Amino acid sequence: MVTSRVFSAMPLLIMVVALAELAAGARTGGIAIYWGQNGNEGTLAQTCATGNYKFVNVAFLPVFGKGQTPVLNLAGHCDPASNGCTGVGADIKSCQSLGIKVMLSIGGGVGNYGLSSRDDARQVAAYLWNNYLGGTSPSRPLGDAVMDGIDFDIESGGGLYWDDLARYLKAYSRQGRSKPPVYLTAAPQCPFPDASLGAALRTGLFDYVWVQFYNNPPCQYSAANGVGNLASAWKQWTSIPARQVFLGLPAAPQAAGSGFVETSDLVSKVLPVVKSSPKYGGIMLWSRYYDGLTGYSDKVKSSV
Repeated sequence: MVTSRVFSAMPLLIMVVALAELAAGARTGGIAIYWGQNGNEGTLAQTCATGNYKFVNVAFLPVFGKGQTPVLNLAGHCDPASNGCTGVGADIKSCQSLGIKVMLSIGGGVGNYGLSSRDDARQVAAYLWNNYLGGTSPSRPLGDAVMDGIDFDIESGGGLYWDDLARYLKAYSRQGRSKPPVYLTAAPQCPFPDASLGAALRTGLFDYVWVQFYNNPPCQYSAANGVGNLASAWKQWTSIPARQVFLGLPAAPQAAGSGFVETSDLVSKVLPVVKSSPKYGGIMLWSRYYDGLTGYSDKVKSSV
């Protein structure tokens, strides 16, 4: 009788395990990409037409705050100083028609930006709203397209008042011409908490956070050391009050100083670890130019 009970319980156990595996496998994500810093990466519309991306960060606005006139830099694509980037607005609309969210990325690795006070944060938020989001201004650098939100890629400029900027920007949600939400995204470094954005991310106002798991050996994957360091950092990052967290990676070995993950390792070793979190949103790649060289997103999108 004991033996028969054991065997009769086995199908139920197998079913539970199968359902758990199915649930984990069903946790699919999207790919976020950075576009704008290499004139040889194709247009924004071409980037979105690949069908590979769910989010595109238009990079960068590297000069703003501290009383400065904000300056957009889209590298070899166009010259905002001569009003030459307004045509990008049509591309933004094209991307949005495909269901892709298009963010303006502020900051970057090289720039002159920062916030000197809460009032400075308020003024920067008003500028971003009127020139890139749902407000109005005669000097909109990308034309009349309404971008979906702002991406915080803050790698210098100190750690103060970014939480205030997030609050002021989020307060604009459901205002303006078509009353769209203002999405907030961020690209912190993988050491936790991020030196610049720690306080801002604790506000719980950020929708999507793509953590840069590169150029930071202590918390990135390596073939030699395995996935342990990344897994520990990922567990910390998925504890933050954000809707979804993404794994940020370079799309080519030369795209970063360190942290490139071969596509085979990503699929077989890294994704099974990060997908275990209910906050998993997908991966972020730097950048469209490098992704075009390697075809990284083509190779992994079905597994993400």
